[in-house]
Amino acid sequence: MTTELPVAGTREVRAAYVSLLGAERRRVALSVVLHVAAAGAGAAAPLLMGRMIDGIAAGATVDDMDRLALGMAAAIAAALILTWAAGYTVAQVGELLSARLRERFIARCLDLPPHLAEQAGSGDLTTRSTVDVPEAGSLVRDTAPWAATAVLTSLVYVIAMAWVSPVLALCILLAAPPIAVGARWYLKRARDGYLTERRAESGMGDALAATADGARTAELHGLEPRRRRATDGAVSRHWKATRYTLYLRSMYFLTLESSYVLPTAGVLVLGAAMYFGDAITIGAVSSCAVLSRQAIAPLNNLLMMVERVQRGFASLARVEGVGQGLGDESPGAAAEPLGGDVALRDVRFAYPSGGDVLHGVSLAVPAGERLAVVGPSGAGKSTLARLIAGIDPPRAGTVELGGADIAAMPLDRRRGHVTLVTQEHHVFTATLRENLALAKPGATDAELESALAAVGAHWALALPEGLETPLGGTADALDAASAQQIALARIILADPEVVILDEATAMLDPRAARDTERALAAVLDGRTVIGIAHRLHTAHDADRIAVVDDGRVTELGSHDELLARDGTYARLWKGWNGTADSDRGLIVCPMSEGYFTVVK
Repeated sequence: MTTELPVAGTREVRAAYVSLLGAERRRVALSVVLHVAAAGAGAAAPLLMGRMIDGIAAGATVDDMDRLALGMAAAIAAALILTWAAGYTVAQVGELLSARLRERFIARCLDLPPHLAEQAGSGDLTTRSTVDVPEAGSLVRDTAPWAATAVLTSLVYVIAMAWVSPVLALCILLAAPPIAVGARWYLKRARDGYLTERRAESGMGDALAATADGARTAELHGLEPRRRRATDGAVSRHWKATRYTLYLRSMYFLTLESSYVLPTAGVLVLGAAMYFGDAITIGAVSSCAVLSRQAIAPLNNLLMMVERVQRGFASLARVEGVGQGLGDESPGAAAEPLGGDVALRDVRFAYPSGGDVLHGVSLAVPAGERLAVVGPSGAGKSTLARLIAGIDPPRAGTVELGGADIAAMPLDRRRGHVTLVTQEHHVFTATLRENLALAKPGATDAELESALAAVGAHWALALPEGLETPLGGTADALDAASAQQIALARIILADPEVVILDEATAMLDPRAARDTERALAAVLDGRTVIGIAHRLHTAHDADRIAVVDDGRVTELGSHDELLARDGTYARLWKGWNGTADSDRGLIVCPMSEGYFTVVK
């Protein structure tokens, strides 16, 4: 079950946009001045043209015509230069704002609580990063700046028309009624339509990813028809939403195109009547006719951009919504941990799709202790690890680190105190040095090499380019064991007080796993270590062992103490060593994901 990340409201989106503009207010002000100046120079040319026409009709001299022609040429040249400068400034502002928006989005994604990111599913975040961020970037880079300048430019041309003839300037209003009706109809439906389209796109991404990832499982269990229906349904919903927004655009654009000819037609008809009534000159009519077309051109661009603005603000709402998923955390909201002791107090937890998987777990782990957590698959071991690491907050109860509530601790501070390493790991497309330095920026070569040696990654020290060797992507492809060693080396560099190893050596062969565990034992000395163990020799080495079964800690003690109790752990240990429980007629068999019993 996935839970969509929040979508910012209209007020928050406007505030975010104003905040972005405020970061570049000087360049924004310069672009406004340049556009107004360019529009003024552009308006001067048709005014001079009108005077030339009237001058010819009145019998003006050649010298007068030459002066007017030179003035027109100068006005056109100034308009071209100022328009280029204004466009360059707007493009510069737009690129800076777009880059700032992307950086903000990435920072918020990295700060997003892991449980929220996981509940949202890959489709939602993928769509927001690959569709909404570029769309919102286009809004701040291109659409909104040009829309604002279009308003100013049209206003300058209308003012020039009013200076020539206030009556003819009123003809611009002829386009207002059909445009107002069309825009009102469109704007009433556009925001919801585009948000629905984006949600449908996220759902389609989730459905396609789930089908691709589970293709073999679906084939094994004969679930292909069900997956096809789910995928077809998601695609159908996206197609329906896309068709609706296409319908909105088509109707809106039709209204616009039919409205643009009205002002110029009005100027020509009314101007002709006024001319024959000796109320205006032919030059003034000509100037107003040209100015009406000049005023309509940016207005056309503005109204055409309304559709892009709607899409852009809908995308910006989804981009800003990621930040709203961070909650009300503040740097001073949680106490600073004092020491590395861990305490769980009556902890209960449930995933969104089901009931409780942990039932009132209470557990105290003193600082510096090595605790192994064992139990059958699905007992709640990994869930327990996630709660201690602060990835998931408990439904009830508290998880404390050094006396501080982990769930209330800001993510950046939490990462400095507790680290979780699982079977899942990632090698980024970067050099070996950069992959390791993620855990400790500025680490020296000696520190990086020492961390690699500590986890037995001697292969990394022998690479031809050493720490500068490219990894990930199309570069040097690492096997699962090597990638896991890099993940373990990051722990050493991060130097947290508490380390949680959730089957962290499961991808290594037994010999390599044993060597890595020995190395980690020396490096992690003095830290609190909680290991989710599926190889019982790991549990044997721990200070204490907690047996988790059905979401509860059913046994707790040292290896020898639990063997003496002859309970669940004792049976698991006998099964691990290949001994059968003849009294029960069962053999306990070790599996990579836990343990299960088989009738003998």
